Amino acid sequence: MSSFSVCYSLNSAQIMQTCSFVSRRISDSAKIFALLFLYLYVVPVELHAQKKLSSDLKSASEQFLGTLTAEQKALATLPFDSEWRYDWNYTPRQRKGLPLKQMNESQRKAAMNLLKVALSDQGLAKAEAIISLEYVLRQVEKRPENDTYRDPENYAFALFGSPDAKQPWGWSVEGHHLSLHFTIVDNKVEFMPSFFGSNPGIVLPGYIQEGKQVLKEETDAAFRLLGSFDEQQLKKVMLANKAPNDLLTTNSRKVNLENREGLALGDMTPAQQKMFQELINIYLSRYHITLKNQELDRLRQADMNKIYFAWMGDREPIRGAGHGHYFRVHGPTFLIEYDNTQNGGNHVHSVVRDLTNDWGEDLLKAHYEAAHKK
Repeated sequence: MSSFSVCYSLNSAQIMQTCSFVSRRISDSAKIFALLFLYLYVVPVELHAQKKLSSDLKSASEQFLGTLTAEQKALATLPFDSEWRYDWNYTPRQRKGLPLKQMNESQRKAAMNLLKVALSDQGLAKAEAIISLEYVLRQVEKRPENDTYRDPENYAFALFGSPDAKQPWGWSVEGHHLSLHFTIVDNKVEFMPSFFGSNPGIVLPGYIQEGKQVLKEETDAAFRLLGSFDEQQLKKVMLANKAPNDLLTTNSRKVNLENREGLALGDMTPAQQKMFQELINIYLSRYHITLKNQELDRLRQADMNKIYFAWMGDREPIRGAGHGHYFRVHGPTFLIEYDNTQNGGNHVHSVVRDLTNDWGEDLLKAHYEAAHKK
């Protein structure tokens, strides 16, 4: 196979590793060709994909705004530098933005199209399933059909700044157990923090949507990985026999979790590494393929061997008083937390954070530095 064909199907992080390997076996001219291919083809393709997604989000946002009345726009839009952009939570509450309940059908369709553009099909299905669990909670808690605490229409869409190819802007959707935040700077899109939760974790018999488990893939993959460890590995993986009662980072604006604990991917067997990477892939597959690929690139560039897996609580999916489990995936630039302890281990909170670029902070810093030099 030629160096060209080896590199053709890879993203930028993979191609650097592959071409480094190939370069030890080919002539200097072939090395130069491989590097030229990287910088003349692969990098531009990735930049084009980012620009395309940015443009699609801009169009979807403008379409949504175009359906709104002046009064609705006043609720849905805030300045980009507003502190409300960082005000996020995953509990039932009133939020900034325009909630679904204050939209007509065409406006709701335009709002949900934002999610459709930003997420994968799997991610969109999970988001919609999380919203629909509010109907289950009404039944579980014996609330009326018009209850406003467990409310599938209390999910608010907000735009920060004006959709613009030159100036930073962003948008969010937030409600009970769904909190998604997108920042767009110079045709690049960032998508963290990103929270998906599920209450109930599994809908119990006797209720509508019986048996539904919105975050089943994530849960099953984590238990498979945990079950693969031997006793020596478990001594590193298991941080405590009791799980915390929520995410350690909660809804903080900036992650403050310095020490990576547990077992590193680099210290796992090849089979375990594959399972660990699959768990990460399940999380990232919620998002548009461009966002998934750009995050995987960053993880590889930061060295995936330095990503740690840690566990606390029950080692089996047991429900009941006092039961629950917690795991996290913690790398140099990336954090996943998953906690299922409330309601007797049947209430899941899970978040994905970027340790350096939540809210697009790195992109914004580069943007403002470049503007200052002009």
